[in-house]
Amino acid sequence: MHFTSARLAEILGAFSRSKILVIGDVMLDEFLWGKVTRISPEAPVPIVDVQRRAFYPGGAANVALNLASLGAQTGLSGVIGKDEPGQHLVDILNKKGISTDSTRKTSLRPTTHKTRICAITRQLHDHLDIEDQQQIVRVDDESKAPLDPESKEWLFARLRDEIRQHDAVIFSDYAKGLIDQELVMLVINEAKAHKKIVAVDPNPNNPCNWSGATVLKPNRKEAFLMAGLPYAQDEASMLAAGAVLQKKHSIHHLFITLSEAGLFLLEPGAKPYHTPTRAQDVFDVSGAGDTSIAAFTLALAAGATGIEAAEIANHAAGVVVAKLGTATLNTDELREMFNKTEGLK
Repeated sequence: MHFTSARLAEILGAFSRSKILVIGDVMLDEFLWGKVTRISPEAPVPIVDVQRRAFYPGGAANVALNLASLGAQTGLSGVIGKDEPGQHLVDILNKKGISTDSTRKTSLRPTTHKTRICAITRQLHDHLDIEDQQQIVRVDDESKAPLDPESKEWLFARLRDEIRQHDAVIFSDYAKGLIDQELVMLVINEAKAHKKIVAVDPNPNNPCNWSGATVLKPNRKEAFLMAGLPYAQDEASMLAAGAVLQKKHSIHHLFITLSEAGLFLLEPGAKPYHTPTRAQDVFDVSGAGDTSIAAFTLALAAGATGIEAAEIANHAAGVVVAKLGTATLNTDELREMFNKTEGLK
């Protein structure tokens, strides 16, 4: 499809009036960058002299950050520990205008905290100096245990109130113990009662029944796993997996991301819609799925059709994969991407 400038402006202009709640596994991503110049005398491992440190919201928090960057009024609901990483994460999110009022703090589990140590290594090959930055190790501090009863009761009470105040809800499932079938049914039933959009970025390791949700966004591999079919690359197999998921979960917008091949949108009674990737440069695909579900859901909340939302999500992903790390984008960058690919002025 082809957007007109006026139609795109109409949808993007409604972003700031849209209220989106993200429910899911909240994480803090920490990156340490340094140089490796020698091997430890204690063990055959590199010694990294740390030169730079940075923190980023991860998991469901990155979905919320993408929404806020696009101008949406954003809330985040999840569970963090009563610890330094949790407070650091809340501080980052609040500075971005993201509400964490329905994020539970508990002493019964740590904040999911992933630390990546990256280094410049220098090796001599004959007369050539080769420098390369690589991830040396990742350290995960987390719990995947089910939510404790007190935290679940607190969260459920908050969500009944929060859902009424938002236009759409996004589930961001990283299978860390927060999302279970009881939570899913509570949210979907409340959303139905108040005519709200429910979008899902699922995790096959946490096989919930998403019947009643509005949007389901697996990637290609996840779609085949969820459908119980062998993985394949051809379009016919992809459509077969999509048909299984549509029947199983009664989803209106089944939106399957295909990495470098773009995305498929399947809707009841409509022809499958495939749009190729809009990425012109690809440096890092980290977080592209978070951007896709955020942009698709926000576009729906702003009045877009399914196909319009798919194009907006695809263009948004095309922007962030040209950036390093789990990046976000704003509406100016999104508009510029449409200008490049569609010739809009």
